[in-house]
Amino acid sequence: MSADTPKKSAKKGTRPTFTDQEALQFHSGGRPGKLEVVATKPMATQRDLSLAYSPGVAVPVLAIAEDEGRAYDYTTKGNFVAVITNGTAILGLGNRGALAAKPVMEGKAVLFKRFADIDSIDLEVSTEDPDEFINCVKYLGKGWGGINLEDIKAPECFIIEQKLRELLDIPVFHDDQHGTAIIATAGLLNALDLTGRKMENTKIVCNGAGAAGIACLELLRSIGFRPENLILCDTKGVIYKGRTDGMNQWKSAYAVDTKARTLADALKGADVFYGLSAKGAVTKDMVKSMAAKPIIFAMANPDPEITAEEVAEVRDDAIMATGRSDYPNQINNVLGFPFLFRGALDVRASAINMEMKIAAARALAALAREDVPDEVVAVYGTRLKFGPDYIIPVPFDPRLIHAVPPAVAKAAMDTGVARKPIVDMEAYGQQLRSRRDPIASTLVTVYNRLRRQPRRVVFAEGEEEQVIRAAASFVSQGLGTAVLVGREDRVKNAAGEAGIELGDGIEIINARLSTRNTSYINHLYERLQRHGYLLRDCQRLVNQDRNSFAACMVALGDADAMVTGTTRNFSVALEDVRRVIDPKPGHRVIGVSLVVARGRTVLVADTAVTEMPDAQELAEIAIEAAGVARRLGYEPRLAMLAFSTFGHPPGERSSRVIEAVKILDGKRVDFEYDGEMAADVALNPDLAAAYPFCRLSGPANVLVMPAFHSASISTKMLQELGGATVIGPILVGLDRPVQIVPLGAKDNQIVNMAALAAFNVSG
Repeated sequence: MSADTPKKSAKKGTRPTFTDQEALQFHSGGRPGKLEVVATKPMATQRDLSLAYSPGVAVPVLAIAEDEGRAYDYTTKGNFVAVITNGTAILGLGNRGALAAKPVMEGKAVLFKRFADIDSIDLEVSTEDPDEFINCVKYLGKGWGGINLEDIKAPECFIIEQKLRELLDIPVFHDDQHGTAIIATAGLLNALDLTGRKMENTKIVCNGAGAAGIACLELLRSIGFRPENLILCDTKGVIYKGRTDGMNQWKSAYAVDTKARTLADALKGADVFYGLSAKGAVTKDMVKSMAAKPIIFAMANPDPEITAEEVAEVRDDAIMATGRSDYPNQINNVLGFPFLFRGALDVRASAINMEMKIAAARALAALAREDVPDEVVAVYGTRLKFGPDYIIPVPFDPRLIHAVPPAVAKAAMDTGVARKPIVDMEAYGQQLRSRRDPIASTLVTVYNRLRRQPRRVVFAEGEEEQVIRAAASFVSQGLGTAVLVGREDRVKNAAGEAGIELGDGIEIINARLSTRNTSYINHLYERLQRHGYLLRDCQRLVNQDRNSFAACMVALGDADAMVTGTTRNFSVALEDVRRVIDPKPGHRVIGVSLVVARGRTVLVADTAVTEMPDAQELAEIAIEAAGVARRLGYEPRLAMLAFSTFGHPPGERSSRVIEAVKILDGKRVDFEYDGEMAADVALNPDLAAAYPFCRLSGPANVLVMPAFHSASISTKMLQELGGATVIGPILVGLDRPVQIVPLGAKDNQIVNMAALAAFNVSG
């Protein structure tokens, strides 16, 4: 039986990676919600305030009053999208009211910023009357560069979008309709190529006659599929000419002459299935009846109309796509709307038309056929290759930002809706590349790799509540298994009091009772006997010191990685670990911090180990830090920092940095580096332009500090005052993967560091 429900099922997924409480804590922690407003101009002096507000603001006011187009020059309009809903179709959860939709709309705004550097605001309109909704939005529309409609039920969404497109001279785009259509079309174009089909004689059956289903067929018609080969089904079966039950004007537009009356009838001999309905709508018998090399896009979320496993039981020649991230070929709207709006905004488009949507679909299809770069390999842990399991790009492909928007912008220019045509498309592509920094996806890189290659991580301080919570989260996210070092009764009591379930994948080991103690003691005694330690000292360390025990587990291969530090200072924990584990041959032990601020990420070293490095040590730190950057999928551009820049002002302290650069010159290292230079010159290309001889091809992404104290002070100050997120120090250079979290770290920090340990950022 077919189904006509929202594209995302209300039922919870069968493989959750978080609890309801964790989701609530994520949204409520710190500053509630997911958005904040950040000023883009200085607000430090009275003059700043006078320029930003009264009286200086009067000047752009008068300019815009004279010519409304100047709002793009003097306000946020040119990079500003409103995400608007009335909450009548929230994520497949149905009509929950406008305010209940706010977390989703905030999330959509975050995705706009994360993937396309577009600022966004969410608006929840408390009415189900289309006319009231339209009137509300039309009077607000001049303030934005575009409008993304979201989670509005059909058929009202059709009325609202069409009317607002007529009333406003900015792009109005209902993502639930057209976003899905664009991504699915891109995948379908490639699937047709792989199966040797032509558009003009391909038969497609679409189950689900809501917003997304109708938009998909509309786009397919526009690119060349014949209307008579497109069959649409709803909960009552096939939409055929002459049917009157459950019809409306939008469904009627896709009625065809056919004898088929049920979904099963329609799928006999069909080449393609589009599912925008509900779990279980398609059976294995239906799949059996399809044509050779069937193309099955089961896009219901979180559970598809039929699973890939069920299809594989009856067909070995099918190409399968779903809406899920845990299967190949995810039809994910985030591949579309950020980049579609990016291109539209950059040419100040008055609308998003069909040609722009087709351009986006074709650009996505073309991108999937290209060789996948190392950044994508770093994120997904495998080199994806065009074929049945890779017909659509993946969301964290950094090429999306410079592949899709230019195609959209060109289509806008070609069709006359661009009010500011782009003259130099090559320069535009370079500008787009600079908007997205691949290392901003560092933790995504790490997590995705671990989900494909899970690891066994020992959590040394296993009796602490936040450590237990972190271990449970590590396991539930599919990153690997966890070993909690502690007394079993205390661990279980702490977990019970905190409401933490210790399920499969979590093991508790009491150091004193372990059957491996003899091996650990012998290993430690062999290392320390000539450093003043007696055998009983080593016995005491293994039996009573959890860091020593956990480090022995990793050293002797009983665990892949270790995380500690919640109850001890970094230096103390590092000393414990180094009694057991040596530096990796040819490497230097250092601390590297990841600083993420305003979408930009840099690595800072050494933030933890060497207090006052000499020139040779600075060079070694630089080499180690560059290796970490590469391990994280980033090509290093390394700046050797000092208070001076290329000799000015002169000073004795800069001499060590200058000498370190000479040492790197002699080593002929294979990464970009230069120095000595001040931090602002290293990071700001306008300031760096004063030094045309500088060897860095762009802003530095790896900063080597002249001393531990400057590194530690600057990163901690940025974290507290600058709105930056600091991850680390990440310990690198040891022969076995170990990470040390800050004293008193929260569970999410512990999970991140456990993941980095398991990932083995040292390589």
